[in-house]
Amino acid sequence: MIRFARAQLNCKEVPAVANPEACPRPLREVTFKLIALGLALAEPSFAMSSLKLKNGSALQGEILLERTDRVVLDLGFTVLTVPRDEIERIVAENAPASSASDENSDLYRVASGQGAQTVNENVNRVGEAVVQVRTPIGLGSGFIIDPSGYVLTNEHVVAGEYAITVTQFRRGTADLERVTFNKVRIVAIDSRLDLALLKIEDAQSTVFPTVPLGDSNTLVEGQTVFAIGSPLGLDRTVSQGIISTRNRPMEGQLYIQTTTQINPGNSGGPLLNLRGEVIGVNNMKAMMAGIEGLNFAIPAYVVKNFLRNRDAFAFDPRNANAGYRYLEPPRLVKMPDAARKIVKP
Repeated sequence: MIRFARAQLNCKEVPAVANPEACPRPLREVTFKLIALGLALAEPSFAMSSLKLKNGSALQGEILLERTDRVVLDLGFTVLTVPRDEIERIVAENAPASSASDENSDLYRVASGQGAQTVNENVNRVGEAVVQVRTPIGLGSGFIIDPSGYVLTNEHVVAGEYAITVTQFRRGTADLERVTFNKVRIVAIDSRLDLALLKIEDAQSTVFPTVPLGDSNTLVEGQTVFAIGSPLGLDRTVSQGIISTRNRPMEGQLYIQTTTQINPGNSGGPLLNLRGEVIGVNNMKAMMAGIEGLNFAIPAYVVKNFLRNRDAFAFDPRNANAGYRYLEPPRLVKMPDAARKIVKP
């Protein structure tokens, strides 16, 4: 904010802004220039969006709120609620300059100007970047953050494993193609954050689709979000819910609490907003009889910090604390005499 002082050069002790005519002309010109500069600096730079309606018309303004059934749009002179069923698509016209633009070069990308869409449209937009992560003893989910094949998932999905495969689901013109990569390396891993960074090594010249990381600090309670993953091995499963609270402290960490249903197999998969941005990584839920809708995700700002400082979490297979898990060799088990049975031929 620019503060204007009183002008005392023959201005009769009146504020220059309140009464510019009381000042000499040179000072008046400076005053008007300062006023114009102040207005220019004070003018907010909102991200404008265009709503293309199904009846052919369009609306332009700032999106204040997005829900599965409606979009609230600020038209400048009034606020309008538009039913989601009447919207064909949402297009971002001009996005404000983002201070996070330099983050695009650090394994992940941001897309501050990406317009909001329906869940169905977002699934088509980011679905190919969500993968299934499988190990010898189980499976989880993950998502691709870099075109060269870097995948993010939970630490507990791959901890102690030596054989990891990643399956991508590509949409063809007529059918769905499942592509499995068997040579996957652990790049960085941290058990406290429950995050792991993987690298697909046998991708050759493949350029992978990616999903952008959003800003979890701007989440609001009641905001619509959705998840894509492989619960119980059912790949490409989509579930939808809302943000229950943005910051839920648990065991010294902050989590996003959501009603979006996640189950074993969703671990490591993305929690996304309606702009198709990952705002969290699904990692746990409350499992007890009679309890539903208590699901938790690691916030995106924690993920960004993990990726920026991945050298500190570099995986070393020679470290005994981060070593591979080996199955016990089979051994003979002596049965008690009482349990033995004689079977006649």
